Amino acid sequence: MRIAALQMISSDVLADNLMQAAQLIAVAATAGANFVVLPENFALFSAAHYRELAEQEDQQKNIQRFLAQQCRQWCIWICAGTLPLYKTMDDQIIPNYKVRSACLLLDDEGNLVGRYDKMHLFDVQVADRQGQYCESATIAPGEQPVLVDSPLGKIGLSICYDLRFPELYRFLSSQGAEILLVPSAFTQVTGQAHWEILLRARAIENQCYVIGCNQGGMHSSGRETFGHSMIINPWGEILAQMEKGVGWIMAEIDLQKLQELRQAMPVLNHRKF
Repeated sequence: MRIAALQMISSDVLADNLMQAAQLIAVAATAGANFVVLPENFALFSAAHYRELAEQEDQQKNIQRFLAQQCRQWCIWICAGTLPLYKTMDDQIIPNYKVRSACLLLDDEGNLVGRYDKMHLFDVQVADRQGQYCESATIAPGEQPVLVDSPLGKIGLSICYDLRFPELYRFLSSQGAEILLVPSAFTQVTGQAHWEILLRARAIENQCYVIGCNQGGMHSSGRETFGHSMIINPWGEILAQMEKGVGWIMAEIDLQKLQELRQAMPVLNHRKF
């Protein structure tokens, strides 16, 4: 099984973003990917319009139909980075004009098989052009971790800022996760400092494959994202990586090697807490 991470530079124009995604999906699937991961905010890079898009999506489901069509056309699974949804998993409307930042997982027939709502929100100060980020102004946090069975293996879902909270990944690995997906929009400043080391740490300590799929450049909003999407094996080795720009990377997932590593070094069985 081969997984591809698609690095984008999304804008505030939905149609342009979906076209960019479709082009990358086509190239990666043609090259042999069975499973592709899109970055956080792949469909829209504009928090000011999240609720408007979420309400449109609830009525029309244009983005979800696009994703399902891509799955069926290329016979692939898709992890749809994030898109804003204004209802919870149990169909309750999010109050205060906020949304959930939802990561959707679709199978090769276009069926929705998993949804994870971002739990940790990026409310921080960063020494970049924007200076301050406050996701909680427009986003309501999710409430529970999500693990999904797939032909690739058992997949733990997470999003961007979640990467700084190892207890989430420890919980996922304790539930059987073999692959950890991290669709992201890491900033240039925080990405340069911490992106690689955090991804590799999560892979090593949980003995999982980790796919960090990031936005990768200067956006129309003036915000700069770090790029450097990468696929890391359970030993912490980087199997594939790209720097800035729009593109894709791909690597093979070998669960036999993962199990051999876990048997040789049973870290997860040695835990005291």
